[in-house]
Amino acid sequence: MKPPPNPHPMNDSVTTLLHAIRSKSPLVHNITNYVVMNNTANALLSIGASPVMAHAPEEVEDMVSIASSLVVNIGTLSPLWVDAMKLAMKKASGLGKPVVLDPVGAGATPYRNAVLKELLETAPPSIIRGNASEIQALHSAQSKTKGVDSTIASESAIDAARALSNTYGCITVISGAVDYIVSSDSIVEVDAGDPMMAKVTGMGCTASAILGACAAVEDDRSKAAYSGMMLMGMAGEIAAKKAHGPGSMQMHFLDALWTLGS
Repeated sequence: MKPPPNPHPMNDSVTTLLHAIRSKSPLVHNITNYVVMNNTANALLSIGASPVMAHAPEEVEDMVSIASSLVVNIGTLSPLWVDAMKLAMKKASGLGKPVVLDPVGAGATPYRNAVLKELLETAPPSIIRGNASEIQALHSAQSKTKGVDSTIASESAIDAARALSNTYGCITVISGAVDYIVSSDSIVEVDAGDPMMAKVTGMGCTASAILGACAAVEDDRSKAAYSGMMLMGMAGEIAAKKAHGPGSMQMHFLDALWTLGS
């Protein structure tokens, strides 16, 4: 059966980037949380990338050396993993490889905020992706979050995102009903996706992993971020037309990623 028509047909730049991922199959090194490892690995495979989940301090530098990009996700923290994240980020920065930072639950606890401060002092990320609450909390410790869920609209965090981009020389992505790709001098909107995506755990983490794959094959970080969020949104819309709830949504989402561009 063919997938339903996609209301957001891919433009040439997104199509070209997706074909590059599928032809090069970049190795994306993820230091991510227990909740989403399976989801993000399957999503990366579905778009043609090669995922690896490695978090032992003893091997992360070696893994970064052979990977095309690094994704650091602080969802389930422990001191050993924090050590591994710092080692990996420093190594990736030294090798000029893109780093995607996902500040899951930023602002929720003092420990989480302290870890993010350490990571940002270790090496500047290429792309930061979070929901509006996380982006604001990353910029200001005064912000509050509700676990990993955003309590504010994505557009409310644009000023904070721009400040982060200026400080770290990175692209900041705000996920929400409308996604914003923010650099020091530009803002691009991605209005794609479906509300049911918010009912499937780890969709934001999956977006960060896909951004890692996009950055692995596209040196222009803004283009990579835009393409990654468009791929997420388009797959979400296709999946929602077939899904009967969050369980089948997750299944159809992976299938949609697989069929994009075909």
